[in-house]
Amino acid sequence: MKPSLIAVAAATALITAHPASAQYFDGLKGKKLRTAIAAAQAHPLGSEQNPVRAKGPGGERAYLARLRCADGNAPAFERQGSTGICPYHNILNLYAVQCAGAAALSVYIDMYHKHVEPAALPGFTIVAP
Repeated sequence: MKPSLIAVAAATALITAHPASAQYFDGLKGKKLRTAIAAAQAHPLGSEQNPVRAKGPGGERAYLARLRCADGNAPAFERQGSTGICPYHNILNLYAVQCAGAAALSVYIDMYHKHVEPAALPGFTIVAP
């Protein structure tokens, strides 16, 4: 599958602005990835330091659709864009997640994994996939 022109342009802009970021586009694998995941678990799930791991854009949306607010309803969510590099050396996506009557929560997701996250974000519950 060929990368889209938008993805190539975004990656080129990131590398141009931050040349050291070029090393991150392959992501961690094997023991290095497992070590990074273990270290990230010291931080709240969904934070920049411990992003939700998902499989592609569909996995991101599927995870967010499984979340439940304190009232049992699904939160509203909207992608805010791509931002920064995560501990797993991939580009992060940022989502605003909001329950009725509450402030929006910033949730970071790394979509470059073959993973279905079983845990809920702090303050939420989650339904089975």
